[in-house]
Amino acid sequence: MSSKTNLSLVDHLGVVLAQIAELKREGDAIKEMLIKWGVGAYEGDLYRVTVSQSERATLDMAAVRAKLSPQFIAAHTKFNDVTTVRVVARNGRQT
Repeated sequence: MSSKTNLSLVDHLGVVLAQIAELKREGDAIKEMLIKWGVGAYEGDLYRVTVSQSERATLDMAAVRAKLSPQFIAAHTKFNDVTTVRVVARNGRQT
């Protein structure tokens, strides 16, 4: 791939991710409005939304780590290889 193609692809990814972020903010705002309507099912012309409430159990990992030995935690920790793509807006400085 040429350098120009690489830059075009990089910029395109940045634009797409910015659009996704904006759409997520818009979707979250709409969800908040629907939550204010209360629990129930709501029909649109194309979609149906259900607002429900439930109880969720979560594990307090800080408390668990405080009670377990570092050796126990190390013996039960899984490691996975991951590949990360991080996108940030340029600040204008050359690297």
